[in-house]
Amino acid sequence: MNGKVKFQIMIFLAILLLLNFSCSPKNASETKADRLTTGTTTYGPSNQDRGAQLKYTSGIRSILHDSKGNYWLGSHQEGVCLFDGKSFTYFTVEDGLSDHQVRTIQEDENGIIWFGTANGVSSYDGKGIVNHTPSSLVEFEPAFPNKWTKTDNDLWFSAGNKAGVYRLDGKKMNYLAFPIQTDNSSFDSYSVTGLAKGKRGCLWMATYAAVFGFDGKSFRIIDDESLGYTEQTGRLHLRSILEDSSGNLWMGNNGIGVLLMTGDTTINFSAKEGLIHANSSKGGAPSPAGTLEHVFAIAEDRQGNIWFGDRDTGAWKYDGKSMTNYTVDDEGPTSNIWAIYQDRNGELLFAMGNGGVYKLNGIAFARLF
Repeated sequence: MNGKVKFQIMIFLAILLLLNFSCSPKNASETKADRLTTGTTTYGPSNQDRGAQLKYTSGIRSILHDSKGNYWLGSHQEGVCLFDGKSFTYFTVEDGLSDHQVRTIQEDENGIIWFGTANGVSSYDGKGIVNHTPSSLVEFEPAFPNKWTKTDNDLWFSAGNKAGVYRLDGKKMNYLAFPIQTDNSSFDSYSVTGLAKGKRGCLWMATYAAVFGFDGKSFRIIDDESLGYTEQTGRLHLRSILEDSSGNLWMGNNGIGVLLMTGDTTINFSAKEGLIHANSSKGGAPSPAGTLEHVFAIAEDRQGNIWFGDRDTGAWKYDGKSMTNYTVDDEGPTSNIWAIYQDRNGELLFAMGNGGVYKLNGIAFARLF
């Protein structure tokens, strides 16, 4: 066999070998490692993104830094996202989530992640998402007064547009109705907009029209009537709430700024600090720079500073003596702060209406997700 023929045979064998490897299926371990199973659906690359930036655009409503170091980011209209330090994994209603609007995210003592949505509660145990619809677990009936109780390990959630809350007692989910009369319309002014636990065990539940405080035995109700508010003074339209480490109750309103309750005395903190515009509509109309009238988020950092997130004017810090304003973006699109969250490292994260999450580095903001 001459050299030319030998060379041609070698080329032919090499081509056959190349075709054999290229057409072989991936082995089982590679296929399993590259896929994530959630609920009854298996997810591959379609819901994973190894890019450096979160893809949400509808705004971030909630954040959780869990015990494993993962970040969970709840959106306004696009579901929830898990960031494990390397990649983003997205979950939607198609994956078992109750609703695309994720208002709160919590972790229980067993490491299960719970999502409070606009239409029910879902959980994730690392394997799949389970939808917990209270009406399918217990009778969906007003529970006040004999059903209202609480323990330190309860998880509490907004009940969507209903005038009450969902309570998870470790075994079952219950709907608890507020001790008020409602019109049972599709949108209720007593639907929950914020939840906060107090240092003395009181659970504070902010709604559009009132705050309900429950200490395990009785209620305290803060509303327009108890505060003497009228159309002229501006009515309550609550969007956030916090009891700080000193026991002061901060209530953020969409229109009349921040209310501060110390003991039995309540003042308009924004007005006291001169942060209400002279021509304020005391409603939902946009406010100019230098005001604090539309407060969608309140948080306390490890140094005891109180932080406010305003819809129109960015972040504000109160150090107990003075107020400092931080604008995330001078051009405005990212001034809308929907949530402020302190992670396990003590870092303050600001969830924005533009779908981004920012961290304050000194006096400047940097986008984290």
